[in-house]
Amino acid sequence: MRALAADGHVTRSRRDGRGSICTLYNPGVNQSSPARPHPRILGLDVGSKRIGVAVSDPLGITAQGLETIHRQNKRLDFERLEKVVREYSVAEIVVGFPLRMSGAKGIQAEKMQRFADELRERIQLPVHLWDERLSSAQANRLLRETDMSIKRRGEVVDQMAAVLILQSWMEARSSH
Repeated sequence: MRALAADGHVTRSRRDGRGSICTLYNPGVNQSSPARPHPRILGLDVGSKRIGVAVSDPLGITAQGLETIHRQNKRLDFERLEKVVREYSVAEIVVGFPLRMSGAKGIQAEKMQRFADELRERIQLPVHLWDERLSSAQANRLLRETDMSIKRRGEVVDQMAAVLILQSWMEARSSH
């Protein structure tokens, strides 16, 4: 049975399995099964002292800052990342790749290549390296435009850089 709801939307009513009348506001949408979440993607801005961590939203549209890991040693750093991967059901990881302004690989890029290789082997997920040139500078610029204290900006700049890296990667992937 079709009817016009008070808000002007067309509705359809039917009896459910128990004999009760159910009103369907979106008759073309299967109401019994929620939308399947998009696989989550982890974004990392890895530095010598901290790792900025971001994750994609459940729909795979935006990157959101999670935390900043204060690096202790390789074992503890990887254990923390493994916990985040499990907690957010991450399907793949994007690691910022610090190329030189010329686009050439330097010492830091080689270190990040080794980090990504070890992460891939340890966590058994796809790990992508993504050009991070100017991500920290852009993160600092964005944070300076807020009312955030200098101390607080310093605490979240790595997270913001991870967000920018991940968002850039997601946008590039969706345009192909």
